[in-house]
Amino acid sequence: MLRHLALVAALSLPVAAVAAPTTSPTGYVAQAGASDLYEITSSKLVMTSHNPQVRDFAQQMVRDHTQSTAEVKAAAMRAHLHPAPPHMNAMQTRMVSQLRQASGSARDRLYVQQQKQAHQMALDLHRTYSERGTAAPLKMTAAKITPIVQSHLDMLRGMHG
Repeated sequence: MLRHLALVAALSLPVAAVAAPTTSPTGYVAQAGASDLYEITSSKLVMTSHNPQVRDFAQQMVRDHTQSTAEVKAAAMRAHLHPAPPHMNAMQTRMVSQLRQASGSARDRLYVQQQKQAHQMALDLHRTYSERGTAAPLKMTAAKITPIVQSHLDMLRGMHG
């Protein structure tokens, strides 16, 4: 019960309270990398779901976020940055841990809830950087990624786990 209450509290935090989007090139690269790493890691945990909608979405997340990681890394190199390998933040690590502890349809529901939150944060990050970022190659990449993340969020709004 306590775990459930903690999860509800974490999911109800305003997105801005968790991680504000940045316009710093290095900050953007780090946040985008962490976001993609979370998406890939969490999606791999539900690849064996009995729900084909969840399983198919997870497979697409691994594919799309692996691609966006490569695109951000290439843009960072064009901007003369040398990004470190991505690392999830504390919230993302906690969310993955919660997914590992859940199973069955409860895991599917938790995955969909987490994905909605994570994709909204990712959308805010890419949109903010595409509009106000300072490194042109990263701005272009953020603008390219923004509609993809929006399409993921749109898909999630129609899912129920």
